[in-house]
Amino acid sequence: MRLHGDVSDDEEEGAVMDPALLSSSSPPAGAAAAAASRLVVGYALTKKKVKSFLQPKLLLLARKKGISFIPIDETRPLSEQGPFDIILHKKTSKEWQRFLEDYHEVHPEVTVLDPPNAIEHLNNRQSMLEEVADLNLSSFYEEVCTPRQLVIMKDPSSIPTAVAMAGLTLPLVAKPLVVDGTSKSHELSLAYDEASLPMLDPPLVLQEFVNHGGILFKVYIIGEAIQVVRRFSLPDVNTYDLLNNVGIYRLPRVSCAAASADHADLDPRIAELPPRPLLEKLGRELRGRLGLRLFNIDMIRELGANDRTC
Repeated sequence: MRLHGDVSDDEEEGAVMDPALLSSSSPPAGAAAAAASRLVVGYALTKKKVKSFLQPKLLLLARKKGISFIPIDETRPLSEQGPFDIILHKKTSKEWQRFLEDYHEVHPEVTVLDPPNAIEHLNNRQSMLEEVADLNLSSFYEEVCTPRQLVIMKDPSSIPTAVAMAGLTLPLVAKPLVVDGTSKSHELSLAYDEASLPMLDPPLVLQEFVNHGGILFKVYIIGEAIQVVRRFSLPDVNTYDLLNNVGIYRLPRVSCAAASADHADLDPRIAELPPRPLLEKLGRELRGRLGLRLFNIDMIRELGANDRTC
């Protein structure tokens, strides 16, 4: 199985998290927890993230489980708000980081999801992929690897030579190096031929395309809790495609909630979820390396390779 190359703390449009995962990963603590085992989650999110994440379905389910989501006013000291059991945020500014660190020194019992310096690590695909590539996850169940990849920082004209020296095989998936939450940072391109490579726009990451039956596994990790869903992904590339396509093709965003494949009629060889022990080991390794407790990863099963997951 191949790790598709993206570890993210970004929750896509339309996805709904099970509040039970929050409560199971972080048991109630502090004054708020003492009030009838009620768990209070303070959140500091962008307006776009609030709209996509805090949907009515989630809020209703949370209330039934005794979980309250309370917005954090960033213009007021955190000590004047709450009390909180968990702080959920998507901020990485130095000012916010100091704000959060000062609060956590006084309230170490509050769980912060996640430390801003750890989240920053995921804003660059190079550092993100280095952590993933260093993992040794091959097990009794499946061989685990990452697609071969190359980071290009500048000078598009040098890309063909760099690709040849790295021994990468076309076609190549091109991804922006910086992941900043904008739609542009999620744009993917597929380069079919060497002549088109200088048309790409660095800084970027190039990965060998791996046929995977058009299905991707989105793995959500919250502490030790794991949830996996199937998503439609990019179609396979065949010999006809390689012989008849040239240039750069802009690809649709994959793995979003709207592309759910959980109820589709799929070939069982493609649809089979990654083994649970493998996912648990993966979660432990990445939590330790990244210092994160709330994140998701993309995985694919290489088509035609028995027990090989990436």
